[in-house]
Parts: sequence; structure tokens; C-alpha cells
Amino acid sequence: MATTLEAPAGAEALGYDGGLTCAISVTSLDAAIAWYQDVLGMTLLYRVDEIAWCEFASPVARVNIGLSQVEAVPQGGGATLTFGVVDIDAARAVLDAAGVRQDGPVQEIPAMVKLLTFYDPDGNALMFYQDIAPQG
Repeated sequence: MATTLEAPAGAEALGYDGGLTCAISVTSLDAAIAWYQDVLGMTLLYRVDEIAWCEFASPVARVNIGLSQVEAVPQGGGATLTFGVVDIDAARAVLDAAGVRQDGPVQEIPAMVKLLTFYDPDGNALMFYQDIAPQG
């Protein structure tokens, strides 16, 4: 017999939009793009060289893989889960009320996305994003 699970009250207050981006650091965007396309068969959605970033559609609905070029990737790597929200300022207010440590103000890439980095109790980085790209 299946049990229906209800979302915790905080999930509604944060306003999740159902999207998830897993951000992964790489040392070469060119090499990583080729690998994710050729080995994993993922589809490149876009690339923004000015911020050394690209995103792939994964085979899982509304889950994207984002690659960020950095100088060095720590052993073991790690991904940053980036949850989509409908209103990043409202989501930030929920984090503020809970005393959650954040990495500065909301960042905006004009006509693309707003981002907010925050940390769980063990110091793991998580992010929220709000899509602000023109629709159409």
C-alpha cells in the first residue's frame, strides 16, 4: 500500500519551481563539454564564456548539469545542488528567518538568472536560482 507524503511547510514558503541544476567545477570547459556530450550523451543547452559556464539537459526532467570552469578542482570534486524557486527574494527571507548562513547578496546575471548561495549546518554549499530569462 502506497503512502502519500506531504511536503514540509517550509517547501511551500520557499516556492520551489521543480527545477534542479547540479553545478560541477571543471578545469577545462572545452574538454568537459566534449566529455559530457560524447560519453554521457547529454545535450548542451548553452555556453556563456564570459562567466566560464555552460549547462546541459540531463535525461531526468528539469534536472540540468551546469559546468563551471575553475583553476583547480579539489580531489573528489563535488556538485552544488541549485534549486529553482519562483521568487528568490522570498526564499532568501525564509533563510534569513531561519538564521541560515549565506554567501553575500543575491547575484544577478541580467536577462538570465538570479542566484543565492547558502550553507547547510555542515558547511555544504547549496544554491537557489530564479530564472529571469525572457520567455518565448
